[in-house]
Amino acid sequence: MLGADIVLFPECWITAYAFPDIVETKLPQTEIENHPDFKAWYDAALDDNSSPIKEFQDIAKELSIGIVITSFTKGTKRPQNSAFVIDRSGAILLKYSKVHTCDFDAERMLESGTEFKVCDFDGVKIGIMICYDREYPESARILMLKGAEIILVPNDCGTMKPRLQALSTRAYENMVGIAMANPPGENAGCSCAFSPVIWDHNGKSVDNTILVADEMTEGIFIAKFDLDELRSYRGNEMMGNTFRKVHAYKDLLSDKVEEPFIRT
Repeated sequence: MLGADIVLFPECWITAYAFPDIVETKLPQTEIENHPDFKAWYDAALDDNSSPIKEFQDIAKELSIGIVITSFTKGTKRPQNSAFVIDRSGAILLKYSKVHTCDFDAERMLESGTEFKVCDFDGVKIGIMICYDREYPESARILMLKGAEIILVPNDCGTMKPRLQALSTRAYENMVGIAMANPPGENAGCSCAFSPVIWDHNGKSVDNTILVADEMTEGIFIAKFDLDELRSYRGNEMMGNTFRKVHAYKDLLSDKVEEPFIRT
């Protein structure tokens, strides 16, 4: 009834963003997978054929609407934090598993994803990054390089002010639209959408905010992207992949970590 083309849910919507109590025990990583609580948690994770996923596929087909739904899913040995992009016919276009798991916290129990992915939804290139992924410029940059026009961000965290600023910057520097869904709550909420358009036709800066919800309101928020404007802007402005000097970027591929960034 509200005319939406695609619905974005927050992070781990189906299974909840919850971990077994053993996360507090400081068990060595090698012992976690053998703990009965971990095994029960892993067994509860979904796969592509699980009934909750199928139900959302049926809803998408019934309503002829796209859905981005999220859950813990079964990885090789551990759960993954995943998002499914479902098209209007109920088909799964893309399954993305969070690359930047929060290894400083409970998500150290997860198996990280291995690549960023883009799919075609109704002729629009859609990319996904999940929560902590958006803290890293490389996440959105790779999605842009893979052709993403809109990046959707399932999210579940607090302290949103700096994160809103970061998402606005990701939209600006990659010339992509970005929308993020976050559960409401004190110091949380703030579901948002940002346009990449930060200059008008006269070169004057404009506010690229499409939507920012408040912290506490639980509801359905509509963000509309003008694709004609977005594509015209991407075809003429100087950000994104226009004038990058990639020959100077080799250090980005090094996995060496030195102080002050070493963590136990």
